[in-house]
Amino acid sequence: MPTAVVTGASSGIGAATARQLAAAGHHVVLTARRKDRIDALAAELTAAGHAATPYALDVTDRAAVDAFAASLDSCDVLVNNAGGALGTEQVESGDPADWRAMYEVNVIGTLHLTQALLPALVASGDGTVVIVTSTAGHAVYEGGGGYVAAKFAEHSIAATLRLELNGRPVRVIEIAPGMTRTEGFAVTRMRGDEAKAAAVYAGVKEPLTSEDVADTITWAVTRPAHVNVDLLVVRPRAQAANYKVYREP
Repeated sequence: MPTAVVTGASSGIGAATARQLAAAGHHVVLTARRKDRIDALAAELTAAGHAATPYALDVTDRAAVDAFAASLDSCDVLVNNAGGALGTEQVESGDPADWRAMYEVNVIGTLHLTQALLPALVASGDGTVVIVTSTAGHAVYEGGGGYVAAKFAEHSIAATLRLELNGRPVRVIEIAPGMTRTEGFAVTRMRGDEAKAAAVYAGVKEPLTSEDVADTITWAVTRPAHVNVDLLVVRPRAQAANYKVYREP
């Protein structure tokens, strides 16, 4: 049974991806900071007859990441999903602390896990690295400077890693979701303001769900080993671009 490590598995896209990879026959290793959440998800998956192991982990802590990597017997798939956004301030008024926090979890977290698990992924003979970026990593928009910068950096990691691993048995897949209504993402970005978070999706009949994105990730991961989905951008039909969204009256 192949082993798939999913970061940020306590909610949203990470939890949905863990469920779908487990259903597809993977032993899923659930990592996140919220131990109670991943313990509950592991119990749910185990009760359903799947193989799941929870491991509380802060992806920004390199020593902890190295210890986690050493605890694994094998790793066939790594889904770098942990991330998030803080604030909508413009560049001239953005808080450097927010920028640093976004860079640490989105970019350095991805770097930590990828570096720590690459030996196991190569040793598997058919490893897969998935990096969940965003359409924000492909086009800028006002009020998104810090998050956009972090996601552009993650996109660069995926593209560079694919070149550097050429000839070794590891493929690198980038999944870039557009507008997705997930548990907590917008609320965190709006610093807990539920009304502002709801306004992000106002009038949009069907934004993507966590399950939509997880389905995309699982489809890419379960392609034959010689098939590499370099980049898959997935948006709701209502969103033609980051700044072009149809909202019903």
